[in-house]
Amino acid sequence: MIHPIAFAALLAGLCAQLLKVLIETVRTRRSSVLRFFDNGGMPSSHTALVTVLTIGVARDVGVQSPLFAVTLLFSLYFVFEAAGLRQEVGNQARLLNDLVDELRHTHHVDPRRLKELVGHTWGEVVGGFVCGLVVAAIAYR
Repeated sequence: MIHPIAFAALLAGLCAQLLKVLIETVRTRRSSVLRFFDNGGMPSSHTALVTVLTIGVARDVGVQSPLFAVTLLFSLYFVFEAAGLRQEVGNQARLLNDLVDELRHTHHVDPRRLKELVGHTWGEVVGGFVCGLVVAAIAYR
């Protein structure tokens, strides 16, 4: 049987992914079900998941425990990677895709485009944090 903290954290990640589908569907006015399987975007499922995980560990073993310290540091690192490094990878993919588009027109080649939405903005991270807080409030009450 899955531990309640793991279940709540996975539920937060799934909720964030579902919210991405809803937000994208409303924004574009067309069904975006495949958005569920993408990373990047609003809200950050990475942040939602680690927020619920960290709150659950704090609640179960206390903020003075070594396990909480490890979980908190892991979570912060995870969020900064999703927003920092992976956002920069997305920026580089956009630049390379612009070059690919130019090659397509000038040299009649058809190389594969890179995925551009791989990281999170800080707004998306905040959205994931709020999503995680809501799931934690429901799951841990």
